[in-house]
Amino acid sequence: MSDTLSLTRAARLVGVTRTALQKKIKNGELLSFDGMVSVEGLLACYPDAQLEDIAEFRRVTQIKEKAFGKRVFERALPDAEVLAARITELSKTLDISQAQVKKFNVLLAGLWDKLIEIEEKDSPLTHETMDKLKAWIKQEVALAMEPGFSNPLAIKDSMLHVMTAQVTILPSRHDFLVEGQDTLLEAAMRSGIPLSYGCSGGNCGLCKARLVSGEVKKTRHHDFVIPDAEKDQGYILLCSNTAVSDVVIEAPVAGSVQDIPFQQITAKVKAKGDISEDMILLHLQTPRTQRLRFLAGQRVTLRVGQSFSADLPIASCPCDDRNVLFHLRRHSGNLFSDYVFEHLGQNESVEIEGPQGEFILHEKSPRPLYFFAFDGGFAPIKSLIEHAMSLDAESIHLYWIGSSKAHIYIPNVARAWDDALDNFHYAELVAGFDLRAVSGKRETSLLHQLKGIVENDSGVLQGDIYLAGPESALGVAEQFFLGRGLPKTRVFVEMVN
Repeated sequence: MSDTLSLTRAARLVGVTRTALQKKIKNGELLSFDGMVSVEGLLACYPDAQLEDIAEFRRVTQIKEKAFGKRVFERALPDAEVLAARITELSKTLDISQAQVKKFNVLLAGLWDKLIEIEEKDSPLTHETMDKLKAWIKQEVALAMEPGFSNPLAIKDSMLHVMTAQVTILPSRHDFLVEGQDTLLEAAMRSGIPLSYGCSGGNCGLCKARLVSGEVKKTRHHDFVIPDAEKDQGYILLCSNTAVSDVVIEAPVAGSVQDIPFQQITAKVKAKGDISEDMILLHLQTPRTQRLRFLAGQRVTLRVGQSFSADLPIASCPCDDRNVLFHLRRHSGNLFSDYVFEHLGQNESVEIEGPQGEFILHEKSPRPLYFFAFDGGFAPIKSLIEHAMSLDAESIHLYWIGSSKAHIYIPNVARAWDDALDNFHYAELVAGFDLRAVSGKRETSLLHQLKGIVENDSGVLQGDIYLAGPESALGVAEQFFLGRGLPKTRVFVEMVN
């Protein structure tokens, strides 16, 4: 194992988040050199890591991914050829190490002969010194060659190199691990990194990137033709290649909503199901040749039937491939709502336009994340939380406040996160009145609930606040937090009626 590790690999080895390591670096507890940490420093911070069984870490990861509906077991092992290539690389490393050991043995034998030669020529005092030196060498060699002498962290790292490959993106310096049979693009999306892409099926070429170093393998056919001149420069399609070894690629990463293009996509209804008495889950699937590119927390315009339309927040993570989810509450008399509830069927076409909105996660903030969902405001909050989880955010808190208990319509999702993840904290509260009309005594009651949250959780005012829900409740909540001294740059609001 190398004497230095990337933060991503180090975090995986000791079973903590990247954010936890970054916090230790910031506090001076762990030294970092150009984004790398030393094995010695890592073990000093986590002395039990050498003995740690990572089964529990894997269990929590699987629970987290199952909460997202991801098919964990289907991507547990890499492609057979990729696996063979990685094992071959490790075999080469082992062969080099064995050759070096042989050279050291020859060197040690030569040193031993030289010591005997010196001992025979010099004085009794030299003999005594040489005897001590030879005894010390024998002892150290015996200790080094004892069966079972190994570093468990090194063993884990070797296995991690077989099962995964690390990708570093230039110039942003993002990095992520490629696991199982994921392509480079899929692995980046699962890690919450918004690379440029269009179809993710090898047709559009928007995910074209330059391979700077390392080895990749083409795992999927693509129709898009990369010119020979660009091939010679190392250009590949991220949607059609996976990493065989650790690689460095040059590719643009979306840093703001301005980096996401406006799109018009015809999707199909994959499923429509009740999630409460007046709420449905609408599951759309985009074509294989045209994925929807968006940032977590954004919204789109949906058009159905005879041009009935509505702007809706996306309730899923960009990491969820072709699947786009929406939570839709019934509004009697609304043409779009009535059509979706009464007529929209499976496989029917739905036009998607967008995305829009700036209710996105501010990823560079070191502060804990506090999400407040009021009624249907859980939809964009869910998208943000799933994205935060993919980024290994250190501390995530969700407060879901419903007009009634029924308005907290899928509490089991949040409870599953709370049960599975140590860094996730969830609480639900019932207002007891319609959060779309908050004034007078209702406003006083809501303020009392918010005050109680702040008094019971001292970290709220040290965090970034994300609010989503009906306009009336949002206005009260936003002014409450601004009145507590938080700047507008730390209070983010999204209206969902």
